Amino acid sequence: MKILVINAGSSSLKYQLFDMDKKEVLAKGLCERIGIDGRYKYQRTGFEQIKGEYAMPTHADAIRLLTTMLTDKENGVVASMSEIDAVGHRVLHGGAKFSESVFVDEKVKAAIEECIPLGPLHNPANLMGINACEQVMGKVPQVAVFDTAFHQTMPKASYLYALPYEYYEKYQVRRYGFHGTSHRYVSARTIEKLGGKAEGTRIITCHLGNGSSLAAIKDGKVMDTSMGFTPLAGFPMGSRCGDIDPAIVPFIMEHEHLTPSEMDTVMNKKSGVLGVSGISSDFRDLEKAASEGNERAQLALDMFEYGVRKWIGSFAAAMGGVDAIVFTAGVGENNPQLRASLIDGLGFLGATIDHEKNNVRGEEVEVTGNGSKVRVFVIPTNEELVIAQDTQDIVSKL
Repeated sequence: MKILVINAGSSSLKYQLFDMDKKEVLAKGLCERIGIDGRYKYQRTGFEQIKGEYAMPTHADAIRLLTTMLTDKENGVVASMSEIDAVGHRVLHGGAKFSESVFVDEKVKAAIEECIPLGPLHNPANLMGINACEQVMGKVPQVAVFDTAFHQTMPKASYLYALPYEYYEKYQVRRYGFHGTSHRYVSARTIEKLGGKAEGTRIITCHLGNGSSLAAIKDGKVMDTSMGFTPLAGFPMGSRCGDIDPAIVPFIMEHEHLTPSEMDTVMNKKSGVLGVSGISSDFRDLEKAASEGNERAQLALDMFEYGVRKWIGSFAAAMGGVDAIVFTAGVGENNPQLRASLIDGLGFLGATIDHEKNNVRGEEVEVTGNGSKVRVFVIPTNEELVIAQDTQDIVSKL
């Protein structure tokens, strides 16, 4: 079975084509600046990347372009789009409506649209991707895989905020959590490494990148997660502030004469390690600046590490201990120094790291130190594979 996986943004569309029988990626690409001037990248596995410009006024035009690339006689990987059995879509927000991936029909599309107030930047784009595929590919089955779904096992004590209960009833104001597909993938891999049985396991998954979140996973189910009603919550990230005293918001708005939208931009795009350092939201830039003596860059890195360690400690307390800590995503997979520093600071949990084994980037490896009471893993995430597998499972039952 061949599955096309699509991740649509407001002006971009990333895709990968999987051959599920051979368990391999045939090709992948990116269409960006949709509605502006249109640019694309395409790469057949094992071949050089192709780049170019192409007018893409809409997402449907981007879908048409990717069909052209995938079926190209010289660089394509299928003779025609009829070889593609289904399409799997990453959808940011499913609210409380979806606890698992679903076949896309009109009711599901309506539900995704109803969740737009909860995911105003992503859900409209995700829906555009689904509609564009319908327009170009006709009746090819489509599946929606939600970023929030894996976290729907949280108990009420974890996901409710101490606000008037009517706001939860009227507006569904609650903790949702994000990066769910990533947390699901790496926790499943960890359970395999712990013996294959979810029952009795206590895992903390650390998805660390420009956007970062942690999840406390007990018996294979999410008990708590650091992101909240939106992806803004948690510890400092690339340009997001993470948790702050809520009273700071009206205070700054009043003194800086900001609108709600402007304040939202400050917290989402001008804060985090970017806001503290004044340099960059890219951790590589911060590490370089810190090594050259920039105190604010070092402070930003220290705040990030402190925040991660504090959440790990709180999740260990919530679960009554921890059996495994897992690092994934761009920073988690590729920053041995940060991993070592974090685990070295968790001695009170009995966690140690093997510094030699830890000297890797982007590889799946156990880096547990001798005598450690907590197992430590680096597991590169593969959200696209999860989407492809869910799509295959659902479509094969139709």
